[in-house]
Amino acid sequence: MFRIGNGYDVHRLVSGRKLIIGGVDIPHPMGLDGHSDADVLLHAICDALLGACGGGDIGQYFPDTDPQWKGVSSILLLEKVGDICLEKGFKISNIDSIVVAQKPKLSPHMQSMKYNIRTALSLDEEQVNVKATTTEKLGFEGSEEGISAHAIALLEKSLNKF
Repeated sequence: MFRIGNGYDVHRLVSGRKLIIGGVDIPHPMGLDGHSDADVLLHAICDALLGACGGGDIGQYFPDTDPQWKGVSSILLLEKVGDICLEKGFKISNIDSIVVAQKPKLSPHMQSMKYNIRTALSLDEEQVNVKATTTEKLGFEGSEEGISAHAIALLEKSLNKF
């Protein structure tokens, strides 16, 4: 049995924060605003995985009202979501994602992002894909007010839970 999940996240760009995308600290004068490290890509992937395994959404597990998640690395959240999928009897077949940002240029960081994701989830290289695009200066991403990410995950029901 296969299950598909879809994830989307968006965060506003602000001064005084690091820009963390895919677990990579990207040099940029602004960062994403949020309770955790505001890693828009990993949050979208978490929601896609949770959707595919019938686990709700990221806010149910890591609410922004809980101080234990303040400033936490989203790599940790992704690892925990991977564990939730396993506990529900699913293994990850693949993840495809896209980050939408006018700036900075993300291509130099893509391999590191993919590595971080596949390492956090114990996946092979071909199971994780990360892309990036601009909006040609249209919308909030194009005017550099924020960055968004979309993700889709395919999970397969395991015969064994572990």
